Amino acid sequence: MEKKKQTSYGDAGFSRFIKMAFQRHLGHEEEDFDKPVIGICNTFSEVNRCHSHIKPMIEVMKQGVLMAGGIPLEFPTTSIGEMFTSPTTMLYRNLVAMDTEEMIAAQPIDGVILIGGCDKMLPAQLMGAASANKPAIAFTGGPMANGEYKGKTLGACSDCRHFWQEYKAGTVSEEEIQEINSRLAPTAGHCMVMGSASTIAACAEALGMMVPGAAAAPATENERLRLARETGKTIVTAVKRGLRPSDIMTEKAFSNAIRTLLAVGGSTNAVIHLLAIAKRLGIGLTLDRFETLSRETPFLANLRPAGDYQMEDFYRAGGVPALLKELQPLLYDEEMTITGQTWKQILERIKVDEVYRPIIKSLDEPLHKEGGIAVLKGNLAPNGAIIKPKAVRDSRLLSHRGKAVVFSSIEEMEKRVNDPELEVDENSVLILQNAGPVGAPGMPEAGMIPIPEKLLKQGVRDMVRISDCRMSGTAFGTVVLHAAPEAAVGGPIGLVRNGDWIELNVEKRQLILDVAEEELEARRKQWRPPVYDDYRRGYTKLYREHVLQADEGCDFDFLLPPNEKA
Repeated sequence: MEKKKQTSYGDAGFSRFIKMAFQRHLGHEEEDFDKPVIGICNTFSEVNRCHSHIKPMIEVMKQGVLMAGGIPLEFPTTSIGEMFTSPTTMLYRNLVAMDTEEMIAAQPIDGVILIGGCDKMLPAQLMGAASANKPAIAFTGGPMANGEYKGKTLGACSDCRHFWQEYKAGTVSEEEIQEINSRLAPTAGHCMVMGSASTIAACAEALGMMVPGAAAAPATENERLRLARETGKTIVTAVKRGLRPSDIMTEKAFSNAIRTLLAVGGSTNAVIHLLAIAKRLGIGLTLDRFETLSRETPFLANLRPAGDYQMEDFYRAGGVPALLKELQPLLYDEEMTITGQTWKQILERIKVDEVYRPIIKSLDEPLHKEGGIAVLKGNLAPNGAIIKPKAVRDSRLLSHRGKAVVFSSIEEMEKRVNDPELEVDENSVLILQNAGPVGAPGMPEAGMIPIPEKLLKQGVRDMVRISDCRMSGTAFGTVVLHAAPEAAVGGPIGLVRNGDWIELNVEKRQLILDVAEEELEARRKQWRPPVYDDYRRGYTKLYREHVLQADEGCDFDFLLPPNEKA
């Protein structure tokens, strides 16, 4: 172990003397602090409901640390949760990352346990841990147990969206929607479908930053407490071995994580997060790598919103280790994990129970031959855009040509989308501009543009929708996201006008604005950057001035290592 840093008072001996005087309040002896000191990044919050249940897990983690010969010390960091953070948690992901990095680096700890859960927490923590590069291990509060309504399994928040759409269409009553609402999130934990929280947990496990099995075990299962204890033991061992995030999150490990993302049909948000984490380590990950692996990686996990089952079922089927066992011929299985073992060693003892084949398919008989995410390019998004083809509700829309109906902002979209006079039909392509990292700011999850009510009542349930923002991993539909560059920085999506023809061809990976180049050039000359008067100070001003585009991970330019250019 490296020598722990300490506050300097200009006299090294006095600095040690005063530190010991103040740390005695915990009841430790001086020699206790010669043992591995493990910081536990406590993100408990009653506002962030996905983290409201983690206190018992922390106590069990402490037991594990003590059992392995370490000293556990809790410390708090910023905790942000979807639905309760305005205007969007993505705006604050980088703030959490900065907080996490600085507290890991500044405090006299030898290693750290990162407790994530809600969507942006674990990505932010992995970004911070990558930059601090002290031994670190990830853990989450786990997914909720399944909900139920009239014999139908409910999943937050895929069914939030499904039933709300039906309510707007008039097929679900006011009484029903309230009853459904009461059953959508029945227990502690994060969303129990393969949304953003479950996806990034699965990717973190595949990266090697979690103990095997920790991504899928439900928040309500005894197994999660066992895994918490094992996490405490494992980080002490990692400290003694000197295993750092940079030793584990290698370029090959990111390929394993991307294949996992593709095989589970995971959230598009994970693309942005994995790009950001990799760049913190100086790894030049690009969208092209996602596209290459998507063409090679079969879709194996039959999980909502792109499949039929939920995280509770995935856990019983063996979770990420069972999935990786199937993917093993495609993996870099010699990569080291935080356990001190390679994936090859871990997977030697994993067997896939044939009873669970409906949930985790074999490599020979996948759900689909290609992965769950496709990267689109063309003159509408020259730096790339993302779509989840398997979450499309009307497969005919995967190859579509239609006229644009343009909303210049989220506010305008909310105001106009349900206007009975809106000139729109089922073949229209809905375009949302100025909702990206800079424009919104913070790139909110507004990309699942609502289908106009008048079309819902006609039976329309899917349309092509294109934006420079994100959507929840629990969402669905023919939704093209993360168009880069975004409208607010002069990207082509900001040049689209009502009535322009748009062509989407997912098989060819094309996204085309069918407007003559001369006309587009004229529009570029007329374009002026937006003038903002909403955030003139503080963190949000800093965010707008320094955030990178979606295809670069939306990190801050000044947080990248010297060898990684923005």
